[in-house]
Amino acid sequence: MPGSTAAPPRHHTLAPSRAARELGLKRREFELAVHLGRIRTMPGEGGAGRRVARAEIDRLRATQSFPEGLRESVATVSTTAGAALVDVPAGRFTRLARLGLMTPVNFYVNRYRAVVWLYLADELREFAADGKSAALLTGRMPEGLRDQLAAGLDLRARNWRGRHLGFLLRQADDPWERAGAVAAFLDPAHLADIVPDPYERSHLHRFRPGPPAHGTPGSPAAQLAEKIMTAEHPDEIGWLRNDLARAVEEARAHRSAPRPAAQPVQHPLRPVTPTARNRAATPRCGPPAGRAPERPRGLRGWLRGRKPRPARV
Repeated sequence: MPGSTAAPPRHHTLAPSRAARELGLKRREFELAVHLGRIRTMPGEGGAGRRVARAEIDRLRATQSFPEGLRESVATVSTTAGAALVDVPAGRFTRLARLGLMTPVNFYVNRYRAVVWLYLADELREFAADGKSAALLTGRMPEGLRDQLAAGLDLRARNWRGRHLGFLLRQADDPWERAGAVAAFLDPAHLADIVPDPYERSHLHRFRPGPPAHGTPGSPAAQLAEKIMTAEHPDEIGWLRNDLARAVEEARAHRSAPRPAAQPVQHPLRPVTPTARNRAATPRCGPPAGRAPERPRGLRGWLRGRKPRPARV
């Protein structure tokens, strides 16, 4: 690609855990910083996961606000803290988030199996400082918005999915990875409908990321996270299906999905020689004409061919 440079040697890059320590970030803070583009990563050699160049660490450490500025840029708050940040009751904050006016950046499942949405503190401050938001933060909410809430509108999960998809696409370095990122938000039935070929579907699953880790696989928390990851609105499903079909076409053009080689014949038929053909045509009731009968073998044959001894007197 024009302007691209070769990846630095492995000893000039750091694993995410090491990079997080050098930047003074917790694991979730580091992941969110990568998600938001605050920290640039690159693919590791041989598919060994993404790494951070030493030059990127030096760039971040050289900023005047490091490390406080980096940590503040990825600081998140829950509903209660977010409501206090924008100076509204928690109930009003939740209604604004359900309307899609505040987009979650992450979530977790608490011990009561309830979803706790997290929001970027910087984005909430910007929302509160915007003059257009003043009417939503104070006074009576417009009637149209109240009707949507009464109808059960809740865009928090959908908006998080859209944000997370953008993150996955930015991290994808291969057409099949991009197709897998889109496929991650569709249930298996839709996936099978768009990609009916089982070998392509199996290959796509290699690049299909799961939901963010929440509890052990199969636990109620993990199942709830999987539900949040899966699109549920008809229009959202529609454009994901269209995007997946287009992404798979591009992936096929780039590289075909691997398929097993044609199985060799285990027992190939050998040509029948004239001798073998004559032998097969020989009747079993006796030997062919002109051939002496074979002596029976085994114990009975030995007894038949043995000459009797003269009796002793």
